Amino acid sequence: MHSAKEFLTPAEEQEVVNAIAAAEKDTSGEIRVHIENHTEKPPLERAQEVFQLLGMQETAARNGVLFYVGVQDHTFAIIGDEGIDKVVEDDFWDCTKDVVIERFKQQQFKNGLVEGILRAGERLKQYFPYTHDDTNELPNEISKS
Repeated sequence: MHSAKEFLTPAEEQEVVNAIAAAEKDTSGEIRVHIENHTEKPPLERAQEVFQLLGMQETAARNGVLFYVGVQDHTFAIIGDEGIDKVVEDDFWDCTKDVVIERFKQQQFKNGLVEGILRAGERLKQYFPYTHDDTNELPNEISKS
């Protein structure tokens, strides 16, 4: 199985970063992807921990979204900060997660992340539209551990 460093090729990583930039273009929302090899914690719990470690709770509108991938554990989680959780439909995260996992099952890791990111971006745009004074509060690069 791949490690976090080998999960995506450099070209695929760039496509994911490009998808984050595209998804954030029309919104004040912030999207991050974190890939790691292994954790003893359940994926949702670890994703919440990584969310805090990356400072994603610091966005002005509390509208950060994290895509978490546990490579060797075959785990995935997507979480949003309280600002977006208050406005999206209850099943939004599960529906988005299902899109990503379906691609992952087909070994299409980059495609799964890109589709999920763009889907999240559409929803962020709906609830947190871009305004002229928005700044990119968090880096678009993929974090790894």
